[in-house]
Amino acid sequence: QVQFVESGGGLVQPGGSLRLSCAASGSIFDIYAMGWYRQAPGKRRELVAKVPSGGNTRYADSVKGRFTISRDNAKNTVYLQMNSLEPEDTAVYYCYMVIETVRTQYDAYWGQGTQVTVSS
Repeated sequence: QVQFVESGGGLVQPGGSLRLSCAASGSIFDIYAMGWYRQAPGKRRELVAKVPSGGNTRYADSVKGRFTISRDNAKNTVYLQMNSLEPEDTAVYYCYMVIETVRTQYDAYWGQGTQVTVSS
């Protein structure tokens, strides 16, 4: 009953920028946390950035100062602005949300993933 539309990935040169977006629709009473994870080939999925309902953002040390996460509650959307991209940022990026679909029912959802490739 919840659908994600995740977009914004692509191929960029080192130092370039991309903005990822993830919009949720369907049975949504509230979204208590939004975040972005990434997974490179042969590696486990890791947290990139997260913003809970209270607005206290958290970032992986590797992206601090370069990435910015934000959320638009009215649009049920989370964004990830990525600047000064490095080859090490190459991965599939996944949107993550903790959604209250109906009162007192909470579930975690993942987007389908969008490829980010940083290469010269």
